This record gives sequence, C-alpha cells and structure tokens, in this order.
Amino acid sequence: MSTLQISDELDLLQSLVDLDQQPRIIELGCGAAELSRKLLARCPGCEITALEVDERQNVKNLLNPMERLQFVPAGAQAIPFPAQTFDLALMLKSLHHVPLDQMAQALSEVHRVLRPGGLLYVSEPVFAGALNEVMRLLNDEEQVRAAAQRAVQAAVRSGAWEQVSETLFEMPVHYSDFAEFERRMIGVTYVTHRLDATTLQAVRARFEPHMSVDGAHFVRPMRVNLLRKPASA
Repeated sequence: MSTLQISDELDLLQSLVDLDQQPRIIELGCGAAELSRKLLARCPGCEITALEVDERQNVKNLLNPMERLQFVPAGAQAIPFPAQTFDLALMLKSLHHVPLDQMAQALSEVHRVLRPGGLLYVSEPVFAGALNEVMRLLNDEEQVRAAAQRAVQAAVRSGAWEQVSETLFEMPVHYSDFAEFERRMIGVTYVTHRLDATTLQAVRARFEPHMSVDGAHFVRPMRVNLLRKPASA
C-alpha cells in the first residue's frame, strides 16, 4: 500500500476542512506565519489570528503586516481571547514545543476559545525517518513528540473532543546543500542550537550521504489529528 505524499499541507487541510464554514481561524505557534499567509490567499473570507511565543519572531512578523492577519505574542497554554472566539484552530508542528507539563492546559485553552462544533487541526511530525536521524543529533524530540501524541489521545478519551479523522502522510523535504540545512534547521530563532564543532561535524557526516546532484531529498512522516469540540459543549 503506497504512503500518502503531500508537498503542501494546505491541500490536506482543505480536503479535511470546509474553510468557508470556519472563517475565524487561530494559528498557535505560527513561526514566520508562512502557512497563515498562504491560507489567506486561498480563503478570501477568512481572518487569522497568529500566536507566536518567540518574541523575536513575533517582532519580525509585525514588520510584515498583512490584511486579515493579526499577530499576537502568546503561547497556546494561555490564549488571550474570550471563550468561543474562533471556528478553527491550527497547531502545525507546534504542540510538541509546548512545555510537557502544559500540553493538557494548551488543549484545554484551545477548547475554550473555539465555538461549539469548532475544529482543531493538529499536525505533528512522527519520530521516524532519515531526516529525523540527522536532526536527533542536535535536537532529539522523541520524548516531546510522544508526549504531544499522548496529550491528544488523552483529550479525546476525556470526552472534551471528538476525533473526526487521523491522517498519516509523508512530506517531501529538500535541501540544496548542508549550508541550507544549517540555515533552516539550526539557525532558527525559536530554538537556540549552540553546537560545538564536534557535534556539527557529526550532523554534517550524517547529512552528506543523502546529497545527490540536485541536493538532499528526504521525506518527513507526519500525523494529523482533526478534532471537533462537541456541539453541546
């Protein structure tokens, strides 16, 4: 059986969610807000509030404003909005960045700010694959990713959420060379990787065998859980 491959996660989101029915959107842990900006281009009737806990990244986001896009410096565990403000919440590779002891609180906060019947789209990387083996040398996320999945499962078991669907897919990832990998994966603002020369060389040594004439190609295994806040909540 072939594995579902998706190069643009917005295609998957749009296949699972009728965005015309979810115009008030909140993205939690937006990073550089690339997805939010692309989503607004596809959904002219949507308005997005993008939360980012990294103050430096939030300042960068504010320097590039966009109509129908509001930036707020906050984390998912303390969302500064009233109850039932939003129709759809997006957590794309962000739940595992929430402190372990606050993941349940984050999901509770998302539940609070969604209207009854509102949707939560949680996309998380699976701890597997060749790219993961490179990344774990500088940032081993095995425990936090497992904790994020357990938090989602516990939230569904509690009855606070209904699971609409679970989707496994692979996302192609390409780097033209190690310098691009280093810039995109090591030099990001939201995680400070201070690598000594020995560790950096080990990362390079594990990366280089994947290089070809057109760069290094990987696939990142992903899991999406689409949850619904019960209409009676």
